[in-house]
Amino acid sequence: MTINKVAVIGSGVMGAGIAAQVANAGVPVVLLDIKLPDKDLAKSAVERLLKTDPAPFMHPRNATLITTGNLEDDLNLLADVDWIIEVVLEDLAVKHATYTKLNAVRKKGSIISSNTSTIPLHTLAEPFDAEFASDFLITHFFNPPRYMKLLELVTSDTTRPDIIADVTEFCDVKLGKGVVKCHDTPGFIANRLGVFWMQAGVNAAVEQGVSIEIADAVMSKPVGIPKTGIFGLIDLVGVDLMPKLATSMLSTLPAADEYRALYQDFPFIHGMISAGYTGRKGKGGFYRLDEKKKKQALQMDAASFAEAQYKPAAKDISLPSIAAGKQGLKAVITAPDAGGRYAYDVLMRTLAYAASLVPEIADTVADVDEAMRLGYNWKRGPFEMIDELGAAWFAAELTKLGRPVPKLVTLVGDGSFYKVDNGTPYYFGTDGAYHAITRPEGVLLLKDIKLKSKPVFKTPSAALWDIGDKVLCLEFTGKMNALDDQVFAAIDQAVKITGPDKAFTALVVYNEGSVFSAGANLGLALFAANIALWPQIEELVAGGQRAYKSLKFAPFPVVSAPSGLALGGGCEILLHSDHVQADAETYCGLVEVGVGFIPGWGGCKEMLLRYQAAEAAMVQAANEGKPLWFSPANTPMGATRQAFETIGTAKVAKSAADAKDIGYLRPQDGITMNRNRLLYDAKAKALALAQNYTPPVPRDDIRLAGPSGRVVLEMAVDDLRASGKASPYDVVVCGSLAKVLSGGDKADWTVPLTEDDLLRLERDEFMTLARNPETLARIEHMLDTGKPLRN
Repeated sequence: MTINKVAVIGSGVMGAGIAAQVANAGVPVVLLDIKLPDKDLAKSAVERLLKTDPAPFMHPRNATLITTGNLEDDLNLLADVDWIIEVVLEDLAVKHATYTKLNAVRKKGSIISSNTSTIPLHTLAEPFDAEFASDFLITHFFNPPRYMKLLELVTSDTTRPDIIADVTEFCDVKLGKGVVKCHDTPGFIANRLGVFWMQAGVNAAVEQGVSIEIADAVMSKPVGIPKTGIFGLIDLVGVDLMPKLATSMLSTLPAADEYRALYQDFPFIHGMISAGYTGRKGKGGFYRLDEKKKKQALQMDAASFAEAQYKPAAKDISLPSIAAGKQGLKAVITAPDAGGRYAYDVLMRTLAYAASLVPEIADTVADVDEAMRLGYNWKRGPFEMIDELGAAWFAAELTKLGRPVPKLVTLVGDGSFYKVDNGTPYYFGTDGAYHAITRPEGVLLLKDIKLKSKPVFKTPSAALWDIGDKVLCLEFTGKMNALDDQVFAAIDQAVKITGPDKAFTALVVYNEGSVFSAGANLGLALFAANIALWPQIEELVAGGQRAYKSLKFAPFPVVSAPSGLALGGGCEILLHSDHVQADAETYCGLVEVGVGFIPGWGGCKEMLLRYQAAEAAMVQAANEGKPLWFSPANTPMGATRQAFETIGTAKVAKSAADAKDIGYLRPQDGITMNRNRLLYDAKAKALALAQNYTPPVPRDDIRLAGPSGRVVLEMAVDDLRASGKASPYDVVVCGSLAKVLSGGDKADWTVPLTEDDLLRLERDEFMTLARNPETLARIEHMLDTGKPLRN
């Protein structure tokens, strides 16, 4: 069955968030809640979603796909729904009463699932007949549903195999989820381990007298865990949630489960909650801001809580254990300092607990690791961590501590939980044998290709890979995937070996970093400017222009496949591609003004051309009555104004859908919801374009206003300066931008310009700004703080 329409029952934070993500997939969704005399809960929830930051909707218009109602008057809206997701109170009686209502009106064969994380599936389905049980499963989303990629799927022996396949495919392809199959056990996988880990972290900090700043500094990046660490994470999810999770776990866990021995009901936690210190949603939590917005940290006292326990948070904590993160996990947890001892205690307990739970909570170690990577954003799952430590070493350490060695750790012995054999990755099974890791159809990962091959070409900042079917992949490999002359060298090589009658017929620009590209290598630019290497800087600009131009007019299709940040030069390469197949969570923008530059690799030119094309389309659409994909001001300088606003304000798209509205992406560019499918989709598009491909022709008919248009743009900036919305150097930078976008001093409407003319203008103005000390100050400030300088 194809899932064409979904319903969500319960419009709280989670239910509304799930409805928003379904709408983000372009699928109509019904959102129902209980009926109140004075409030429309579901309608209010959608209104709240539109104001929430970070935004649950990838585009505000997606809200129109949600139909709201209540569970008394609007049950008829469920008649044609294919999948109903229940997200009501974690109360068994409430859930059963809700299912009775739903069962009476849902269509035959429709799917019904619960988002519960605490109530067993068999208990939920128990009062109902066999038909209901066959249509029922658990789909546990993580909050916020748009951004958290894990979906835990729990089924029973009576659940129909076809609906398991249907829900898995929908959640994977449409909702962008990593679907992990779990057993029907308390907390499933991620929360079973995550709650244990957090409790272990709080216990160790209290018992060892370790400050929360040290605890979070070591239990974060050094061990491959997000920067929130443990206490920052508790603040994020809510301090008041911790006792609730504990109560739920303790009510359902087996009598001999290790969590029961680990759990401590600290009085100070209840004191924090009573005083309103429930985390970020309250007055603060383990961390808070004082009246001067300075960060403070709680000095924990296990016995009680008082506001006087908050002290200024320590900054720039330096410990050998934290620095040891560069040498690996074992170096961190064996470091002879407070951080090392803390990390050792927490991780030895957590990893041993994880190893003791397979196959109780999941069939494979690979499922457990995937759940922790996606659900808690760990860089490595627990079994990958054990491999890094060495399974035999880990077992020996547990023996030294007098703790039992999990059966699975004993079984793997001197081996590892993962291995690669002839380019194929394997995981260690509970049967003592290794099993190949398989990918779903439609998933192609560069990391798998790397296991079986070597680069076609490689530089210190980029690599070219053969991804099959005569398609070449360009991967950025530098820090933050920054762009420099070594990337341009790889582009030059790609152009040489790709095209008709050559080794490759198409190029995909893609990588699997957390950032597609942060743009030009600013450190290199600052170094060159500080020693006045102006010819080298100009060559870097010219080299980027040549490289991007060669991609735009190459005799083969170029498909860029970004995910995450694509800023500055990372955005400009998208603008020069034949097609962009973007991950839904792509945040692109031309942000050069923030570091005192303007786009120098063709970004100004390409945005002008796009907006001019949109103006032409607007005229045509007006004549034919067709809708527009976006609407720049319909004036003689409409495209120029639009480009000036977009670039001058460093506008960054908040999603791939938003990027289409801004114009960074075109209507025909594609969006992939699941990042694991991005390379496959991009390659498929490249192969389709390669059939009878004809490259674009350079434009030589670009008409711009010249000096008169420049004056108009500069007047707008002067107004912003007068109102305090633009800094003095913003005026200078935007003056250079105005000159480029208006065509320079000699342009006017009667004299057509070429693309090369605009590139020359970009380059000249870029170099003018590069020589300005205020630009260098902006670059240095950005490198030091990660924030723009408003000088």
